Amino acid sequence: MELGQIAAFVIAGLIYLLVLPSRWRKWALLIGSVIAIYWLQPTLNIRWLDYSLPTATLGITIVCWLVTRQSSTLLREDWQTLALVIVIALLLTISRYIEIPIELTSRPPETWQVAVCLLVLTGAIFVLRNRASSHLVISIVIILITGLFILLKTESLTVSLSHFLRGQTGQDQSLATVIDIQWLGFSYIAFRLIHTLRDRQSGLLPELSLREYLTYVIFFPAYAAGPIDRAERFAADYRALSVTNMRDANKITVALTRITVGLFKKFVIADGLAYFSLNTTNIAQANSAGATWILLYSYAIRLYFDFSGYSDIAIGIGMLFGIQLPENFNLPYLKNNITTFWQSWHMTLSNWVRSYVYSPLSRNLLRRKNKPSNNVIILICTLTTMVIIGLWHGVTLPFVIWGLWHGIGLFLHKLWSDRTRGWYRRLKQKPVASRLWYGMGVMLTFHFVLLGWVWFAMPDMASAFHVFSGLLGLVR
Repeated sequence: MELGQIAAFVIAGLIYLLVLPSRWRKWALLIGSVIAIYWLQPTLNIRWLDYSLPTATLGITIVCWLVTRQSSTLLREDWQTLALVIVIALLLTISRYIEIPIELTSRPPETWQVAVCLLVLTGAIFVLRNRASSHLVISIVIILITGLFILLKTESLTVSLSHFLRGQTGQDQSLATVIDIQWLGFSYIAFRLIHTLRDRQSGLLPELSLREYLTYVIFFPAYAAGPIDRAERFAADYRALSVTNMRDANKITVALTRITVGLFKKFVIADGLAYFSLNTTNIAQANSAGATWILLYSYAIRLYFDFSGYSDIAIGIGMLFGIQLPENFNLPYLKNNITTFWQSWHMTLSNWVRSYVYSPLSRNLLRRKNKPSNNVIILICTLTTMVIIGLWHGVTLPFVIWGLWHGIGLFLHKLWSDRTRGWYRRLKQKPVASRLWYGMGVMLTFHFVLLGWVWFAMPDMASAFHVFSGLLGLVR
């Protein structure tokens, strides 16, 4: 989100809670979220794409709701929600023909083309409305979402897709690049959708109306960069919007304070550190080990303030609209071991992979007739989980190594903690020694994470090795 967009959302939030009648809040939040995802989507070089991607988000979300619902019939409210989304999508195409004060999407296709696509979607929903989804159908949808995710996260595949789309729109295919296809928020959308699909398979997903489901997936404060909320928790807040007293001065103060802190973190500290943080441009100018270390320290601090600042802004704006988003950071750089670091860094992502990768995989291994030893199971599950977190950021070898780096660190810490529990109990009886050991743990953990950021920051192996050489003073 840009500063202007944040300011607009804050003003809208204040109007929402101070002026809007409570009975309109749920519909207003849905309408605002649908419009916002078009506004937040960056302008793209491929014709119609910055309109098509948010529209595709709505279509995919509606399909996922259709296969996760438990009721065999669609309620009147569901049809009203579908009609509302279609009307908004069609109205946004008007900017193709007339100039409007606020440009929500730069180059929409012709209205009749959008109408045909939406008519096909509506027809499919009408045909399938009374059919219960099987476990197989849900699994197929999960595979398709995962495949789309991999496509968007793999640079070579994304460039190929850009090349294809440019050909379809009559644009120069030689100019195809990965930045042609920036599907804002899809990493988070995919994980929210998979969460609901898997919970539907396991019987844990509560019954959600289309309005509730759609608002959950595209809730605009968390749309671009999280946090990753759970559907049942979000639905509880959403259902209470019409009865909750939102005109509480203390709550408004807390929300605005959270937003202000987030703005300072992101746009003052993080953006200030960006000028001398680790990247391919700055590392090329570093001519000493000290300079390389400064770049790396700056990168680590900047990354935290940038991401946690955005989370603060998202949580604060969410509070203005009556939704309490989950916390995402809890002073991770002050934790004394790698396990507590990951319990404090990007917590909603960590919780997601624990629920949908680590736990199912470990249960599967434990149920095998010839199951591996407990330590082998922990190693396999930990490495798999952390590699997936790495690949979630991008399908590249440096991200795989970053995941392995943290996976190995977590496994070694598990072995260490299992063997030193008695020693730690005795250490707690010595306050001075305990505090000293805690401080040493913080320093060791921070620098372990710090070195791992090299793989995270650099786009390829050669650049990463160049940074490590610079840290050792081997590059002049």
